[in-house]
Amino acid sequence: MPKNPTLASLAADLANGTISSRKLVDQCLAKIADPAGEGQRTFIHVDKDAALEAADAMDRLRKAHAAPSPYAGIPVSIKDLFDIKGQVTRAGSRALDDSAPADADAPVVARLRRAGFIVIGRTNMTEFAYSGIGINPHYGTPKSAWNRSVGHVPGGSSSGAAVSVADAMAFGALGTDTGGSCRIPAAFNGIVGYKPTQRRIPLDGGVPLSFTLDSYGPLANSVACCATLDAVLADEPVRSLVPRPVKGMRLAVPMTVALDDLDDAVAETFERALATLSRAGALVERIELPELLDVGVMQTKGGFAAAESYAWHRFLIASKGDVYDPRVSVRILRGEGFPAADYIDLLNARRSFIARTERRIAPYDAMVLPTTANTPPAITALADDKAFTTENLRALRNCTLINVFDGCAISLPAHREGEVPVGLMLAAAGGSDRRIFELAAGMETVIRV
Repeated sequence: MPKNPTLASLAADLANGTISSRKLVDQCLAKIADPAGEGQRTFIHVDKDAALEAADAMDRLRKAHAAPSPYAGIPVSIKDLFDIKGQVTRAGSRALDDSAPADADAPVVARLRRAGFIVIGRTNMTEFAYSGIGINPHYGTPKSAWNRSVGHVPGGSSSGAAVSVADAMAFGALGTDTGGSCRIPAAFNGIVGYKPTQRRIPLDGGVPLSFTLDSYGPLANSVACCATLDAVLADEPVRSLVPRPVKGMRLAVPMTVALDDLDDAVAETFERALATLSRAGALVERIELPELLDVGVMQTKGGFAAAESYAWHRFLIASKGDVYDPRVSVRILRGEGFPAADYIDLLNARRSFIARTERRIAPYDAMVLPTTANTPPAITALADDKAFTTENLRALRNCTLINVFDGCAISLPAHREGEVPVGLMLAAAGGSDRRIFELAAGMETVIRV
């Protein structure tokens, strides 16, 4: 089996009997349990017995030609933010330890199960999803796949989701994305992460950060893998993904905000990718996009995340605030003094921002920009709160633009083998999901030449 197999290759192997679901699950469990690996920090809970039972069931169904989908029997991981029937949803925190177990799967979890995917376990995350870095003081911090001997942050908030896929402890992952929480860890671990148009996928059964900005999306080894998982999550038919030719793609590079303060490796890798796309026939145009300046203004008092997370947390944080990660609680508490009038102004400002930005980028197939301004920082370098805040904002900045824009976006690995991971993001207006997948599939291998 290749190091990072795709869902399509695994489905083919299962269909022709080259491998069984039981063997796939056994391999994933072995990687999770490996004391030399990151499994103990990547997973908060491993559903070993249930996963093995499900694998055996899927093998029997496939033998009887009754498998629910070609992907039945493939292990996936679930971010600790989601309800799984019979389990406590802790959202990467200790404050919810005494909560009742969920009485039903979240709809997105149920849809994965219905397609035959096997839930291997619950993955670690930034507490309550409130950071783009991925550090968790309660359950430990899984190291990025990059330069393990040093130990770099995995990106957040879907930290364990990304590492589970990068280390083949699962072959797809369910994450969330409020300001980049699928795309940032994907970029920091050299895999693909997708933020869908929010309205396509139900948000029930997950602990919210910002109900205005939250999206649920997949992380996986390829664009086609993410497209498959996205279709399942959205309860849409899984269709073959036909890559668009790079020649003739109309791509806009926003010169406003998105290219500010980039690490040298990010800038170099991004420019190399643009040059490669141009040589392949893409029409790459650098444009001013002054509307993006509005996002910083909207975030001045903490934005939607502060106001809406405080509404959800206000009683819990009053009784158990001492259990919270201080780097999380301080951000939530910014919403305590957020006046209703300011919140209404924020809603109006966002509506205007979306309309004006959609008009500006309408002539293009997609925007293309670096997923993050930074490469994954070393974990030890972020012990200082000031350094943490600086790198967190740099990780979140470009991705947040798309959530506020109510768009859809994908992060593709743009670095070459052996280089520090760098993500290239394709983004477009809400409802453009299929186009983004087709464009990304067309350039997926091209940009790393």
